[in-house]
Amino acid sequence: MADALSQADVERIAALARLALTEDEKILYARQLTRILEFARQIADLDTRDIPPTASVLEQESLERADCERPSLPRNDALANAPDAAAGLFRVPRVLGDGA
Repeated sequence: MADALSQADVERIAALARLALTEDEKILYARQLTRILEFARQIADLDTRDIPPTASVLEQESLERADCERPSLPRNDALANAPDAAAGLFRVPRVLGDGA
């Protein structure tokens, strides 16, 4: 069994995360975090010597398409419904201040 987390431990964790917790939340989270540590210890105690490392138990396949050149939309068609355009470009509002 993992060492139980105290309310003081939860208060330190909450302070690091900049969270304000009520007394009831501190009690609840101390109990829940202690259970999480118990589960982690159970997993750490498993014999995994014959299990190959993996990032996922599901087979992964790339969903990305091949990067190949293809014709694009003509510039005038792309700008046809633009709310604001100038010199063949989209004009958009500034999103960063002068200091950025």
